[in-house]
Amino acid sequence: MPLKLFPPRPPKHASWRIRGTHFGVHIDQRSGARTKALAEKVRRKLERDIESGVLANKEATGFAAAAEAYMMAGGDNRFLLPLIDHFIHTPLDEIDQVAIDKAAAKIYPDASAATRNRQVYTPIVAVLRRAGIERRIKRPLGWKSPKGVSWLEPQQAFAVLAAADDIDAEFGLFLRLLLYTGMRLSEALSIKLAQVDLEGRRIYLPKTKNSDARRVHLTPELVVALANHPRGLERGLRERLFRFHICGRLRTWLSTAMDRAGASFPRRQRGFHLFRHTWATWMRRYGGLDTSGLLETGAWRDRSSAARYEHLDATEEAQKADLLPVLKR
Repeated sequence: MPLKLFPPRPPKHASWRIRGTHFGVHIDQRSGARTKALAEKVRRKLERDIESGVLANKEATGFAAAAEAYMMAGGDNRFLLPLIDHFIHTPLDEIDQVAIDKAAAKIYPDASAATRNRQVYTPIVAVLRRAGIERRIKRPLGWKSPKGVSWLEPQQAFAVLAAADDIDAEFGLFLRLLLYTGMRLSEALSIKLAQVDLEGRRIYLPKTKNSDARRVHLTPELVVALANHPRGLERGLRERLFRFHICGRLRTWLSTAMDRAGASFPRRQRGFHLFRHTWATWMRRYGGLDTSGLLETGAWRDRSSAARYEHLDATEEAQKADLLPVLKR
């Protein structure tokens, strides 16, 4: 029987299966591909490998099989498909520094070092580690470039909120929640009404980006605002708190609100993460929290992420410059 494709059987198997015999070589394995088009590429590659003698009377193994095992174990699959298409059945012991560098240059020729690191180096290392291979891989030069941090001053923030209210009342409430809790966009959009406890002044997040659960504190102003939700809170505990989804319209609304408020920031700094930066900056400036205090809020897991906000304001020592002698006129 020639090599044929068989559809996945979720939830146990998420990828297409390849089964059959080609030139006497029997194949019965998962392709590692979740789409039929990519699985067909894997199937054709298998046939070529058999015809060229690369595979002779043995089951095909390599990166695709390792990636499949990694995904089956719950690994992140966001950036794996281009890598599977590139390496397919390359033996894991051949995926070294040079092979990874070449793959990054070929798959993402115009991408930044940070993008290549995120979408090539990190997932490949994760797949190798899952397969029991610990290999020192050097990341692309410049991948860990300093991240700029922007934030809103109070009057800017208040102007943006007022403009958002004019666009859509629920959108204005949504931005207030981001501003006064420091939640990520995905966290805020996934909130169910069952997670909201106005009496206890908190929202329970069962899973965050760090895979940790945490309780988010609600200020008195937020409690009042949520109690007056434009669509109310009596909609069933399984209903989402906000009706929005991550889409172009939501980003357009934010851009419009910022333009109307006169909040001028570079395009890459005008996203919803700006409110998280603002919350952290305000918590340091007005709440008196240091890096350890920010970590205790549960919003970050590692110290380096929370430490980004240490030097946004001049330190007390730096303000001593006001005492330096000057020429009196």
